[in-house]
Amino acid sequence: MAGPATRFEGFPAEAFDFYEALAANNTRPWWNEHKADYTRFVRDPLVALLDELREEFGDPHIFRPYRDARFSKDKTPIKDHQGAAVYLEEALGYYVQVSASGLFVAGGWYSPQGQQLRRFRDAISSGQAGHLRSLIKKADKQGWEVDGQPVKTKPRGVAADDPNLDLLRMRMLTVGRNYPVEAWLGTRKTLTVVRSGWRQIRPLLEWLADTVGPAVDPADESD
Repeated sequence: MAGPATRFEGFPAEAFDFYEALAANNTRPWWNEHKADYTRFVRDPLVALLDELREEFGDPHIFRPYRDARFSKDKTPIKDHQGAAVYLEEALGYYVQVSASGLFVAGGWYSPQGQQLRRFRDAISSGQAGHLRSLIKKADKQGWEVDGQPVKTKPRGVAADDPNLDLLRMRMLTVGRNYPVEAWLGTRKTLTVVRSGWRQIRPLLEWLADTVGPAVDPADESD
């Protein structure tokens, strides 16, 4: 991840102004004219933030600002937010995002890949439901919004009266917290908020990483 070797000092007001303006001018010509503003006010501060978190949480990945509109009715070319992740496994890790509405701090397992869903359900059925419930309850008490995107019907082979049916219906598990645009986002307090938030959800993410694992078991991969 290339970027300026600078100390993080917060996201300036211009970062949020940029996304406000983008909402009304989401075209390639406007983007080309204002890309330098995106780099200076959005990307560079985000790179600096992640660089200060790297030693504790790992190497980050900053997502491209461009939308893939090939299969979408919405053909606007630029995303209305800038996100970044630190992956623990495929589709699983810490997340931070900047947009016109402010800062979003999150983490978890956001999309089942390969054998991950099977492993998750096996763990629930083999005695780990209680521990997972305690992790979810703690996150909820700390103010995190918990989302499991449950399937509408019970999974195949699961009894209708299974005491852990609610967990077994989950097909992902994320937690997130929104922070509206306020003056402190332009200070180093933002670093403290992201760091402390990621620390709070670390037990849940580490349990998920240990449980769902990689998409493909390395032992099953051929040379």
